Amino acid sequence: MPALRINTIPPIGPGRIHAFLIDEEEGVLEHLRSMLFREACHVSAFSRMADAVAELQSGPQPNVAFINSQMPGNRYTSALAWFRQVSPIVPAIALSCSYNPQSIVEAMKMGAVDVLVQPFDRDELSNSLRRWVNSLITEEDAQVSEFMLLGGNSFVFRSNVMKAIASQCADIAKFDLPILILGESGTGKEVLAQYIHQRSSCADKTFLKVNCAAMPTDLLESELFGYEEGAFTGAKKSKPGKFELCDHGTIFLDEIGELPIALQAKLLQVLQDGTFWRLGGRTTIKVDVRVIAATNIDIQAAIVERRFREDLYYRLNGFSLRLPPLRERKQEIPILIRYFMQRMAKKYARQPASISDDLLAACMRYPWPGNLRELENFVRRFLVLRDEQIMLAELSSCQGTSIPRSASPRLSDNTGGLKKIVSNLKQEAETEVIRTTLQQNNWKHKQTAAALKISYKALLYKMRQYGILDPTERVAC
Repeated sequence: MPALRINTIPPIGPGRIHAFLIDEEEGVLEHLRSMLFREACHVSAFSRMADAVAELQSGPQPNVAFINSQMPGNRYTSALAWFRQVSPIVPAIALSCSYNPQSIVEAMKMGAVDVLVQPFDRDELSNSLRRWVNSLITEEDAQVSEFMLLGGNSFVFRSNVMKAIASQCADIAKFDLPILILGESGTGKEVLAQYIHQRSSCADKTFLKVNCAAMPTDLLESELFGYEEGAFTGAKKSKPGKFELCDHGTIFLDEIGELPIALQAKLLQVLQDGTFWRLGGRTTIKVDVRVIAATNIDIQAAIVERRFREDLYYRLNGFSLRLPPLRERKQEIPILIRYFMQRMAKKYARQPASISDDLLAACMRYPWPGNLRELENFVRRFLVLRDEQIMLAELSSCQGTSIPRSASPRLSDNTGGLKKIVSNLKQEAETEVIRTTLQQNNWKHKQTAAALKISYKALLYKMRQYGILDPTERVAC
């Protein structure tokens, strides 16, 4: 299945194009600003090159820059040449006061993609803007890939490191090797496992996930390998395990580092010869299963501490991949926000919320310790609350930095009160999401837990914590 470009996700903010203006004359900046506003642009204007560079280093990249070709950047070079050194990807359109061919040639030598000679009218500006920005947008969209997965999820990526990982996965998917995926919690290891499965020759076969940290040893053993009738109290009939159900398919062993040591030998045997026995069984069962495992622990330290078998590690590590945390691929934050917003707006039957450049810049600065899972929950809360000031405050309080005065004037006076407000709003948002999902799943707890991607016990705990009563349950009087 080929990778698909994202072309249905709406823009994040009110305008697709973000333009930088750099000119010493305030009058020129104001005139250009008004013209670009009519073109539905978000505009950042600077009369000093140093301010523009500081903004480039802290905020999102613009789509285009308009720069006075005669303006000095520093004592050695012009503002235009300096900008091209700082941001070589962004197309720079030079603003000139002269029709002199020599000055136009000089501007092009300094890296300008086009030259506008003042005074120019709106049509000239619009034509130049669309010509260069549209080509940039086309190139940018071509760099964004979306691979549709089973269950309504997608593998969305843009950065070079993720492109390299996707390419590696597509190659190794052709070979029946066990794969070990390493990375912090929430980086998307399950999504990558699904991607490998769907690029393999067994894509039309079963893919099942088992969380090795979610169950006690006895229950996990029966879940993986099944059991025979009478194997334990309550085993009234035989039941196949996940390995049997995945025969000729793929099993994803999440949090493999938490697999009890008692089961590691049994898993090692499956990896060696494809055989195992059910709990209480007397005969071996042979299967052909692709094993993909994942962990967020330091596996080498676990081996040294004898919490993980070294021979099992080498069996699992037919090929290993490390998924980088979101803070190491921040250029993917905007497209992931758009993806999560579109998916959840459809799920909750709500209009997507518009994200301003200020909020997007805050998202780009935030380190996202919970990675994609934290970003997804952040977008879910924003979709429910639709209060940008609260979301800015949340990012700032989590990061331990002050909120920009211009961004949140009405929440900057009382830090303790702010944290309490944010906490209460988070709880209200989470309560609404849980209640809505329960209603959508006819109050079936297991289906709701699966939809929310939390455990069944966690859902029951949240329902008790937030006082969510199940109308289908009768209360004894």
